[in-house]
Amino acid sequence: MRKLDIIASLVLGEITAIFAVFVLQELNFNLFPLAVLFVALPVLALLGVYIANIIGRKIPIIFQFAKYAVAGAANTAVDFGVLNILMFLTNTSKGEKIIILNSVAFLVAVIHSYLWNKFWTFKSTEKENSAVQFLQFLIVSLIAVLINGAIVYIISSKINPVFGLSDVAWTNIAKVVATVISLVWNFIGYKFIVFNKKNGGISDIQKI
Repeated sequence: MRKLDIIASLVLGEITAIFAVFVLQELNFNLFPLAVLFVALPVLALLGVYIANIIGRKIPIIFQFAKYAVAGAANTAVDFGVLNILMFLTNTSKGEKIIILNSVAFLVAVIHSYLWNKFWTFKSTEKENSAVQFLQFLIVSLIAVLINGAIVYIISSKINPVFGLSDVAWTNIAKVVATVISLVWNFIGYKFIVFNKKNGGISDIQKI
């Protein structure tokens, strides 16, 4: 495993921890000291990538997907973090306004995602088609925004909270469902459309 993989795993784990701690604090989560996450998540990210690297010697896509998952966890944390910051600042957790807040949060995460996926996960080095590649990335991500936003809006605004959950907690649950679905869509789109070798990208599978 390269030095870049080690550094990237640790940095992404720390980014995940920072935003995760903020979100969990907003949800009044107190089952364990949240400060533990600042150490635990980077270590888990590195361990996961290391194990995937070993398995990836026989099944290359495993290593690539592990890196995508680690980057995806950080992107998800950024997405949730920005959304919760906006909800806190605007005192909004449902209704049509949540679509705008969710879209802003998701697009911030998209920019973060593009940089990590381009230069680390899929290692695309083509410069001539960067504009086209980013446009493809943006289109795939915008479709994900629509999927993500629709799910968050429907669950948070059209379905009443259950188990006595607050509106904020219920919106975060809606976000979890939306994130899982959009995460799968993005991996397929990024791998086979945006960073596909035919489109100017170079994936780990070609480089291993």
